Amino acid sequence: QVQLVESGGGLVQPGGSLRLSCAASGSIFSISNMGWYRQAPGKQRELVASITRDSTTTYADSVKDRFTISRDGAKNTVWLQMNSLKPEDTGVYYCYARLRRSVSTSYYIDWGQGTQVTVSS
Repeated sequence: QVQLVESGGGLVQPGGSLRLSCAASGSIFSISNMGWYRQAPGKQRELVASITRDSTTTYADSVKDRFTISRDGAKNTVWLQMNSLKPEDTGVYYCYARLRRSVSTSYYIDWGQGTQVTVSS
């Protein structure tokens, strides 16, 4: 069994910062990509940022130059540093990991439970 546990969400004023963390644990052989999606009320889930095993990163246009994703491969942990937050960044942020549980199994995507980020004055 695999668990992805997120932390770091909360309420912050516009212009503020938050740092989200996500740690994957359990029966994991390897992880390729990790990242974050978010879902605002009434909207579809969207990719915020992702990072590959060799630290290649991808960002949504709306968060470029404000958010930074990083990871520690040895700890199976990914972080999302969010600066200059805007009200439109509000939503539930979900961590994901593309992983496999043994050398003989295929990769699949597992998800965290989500953490609420609210940007409001």
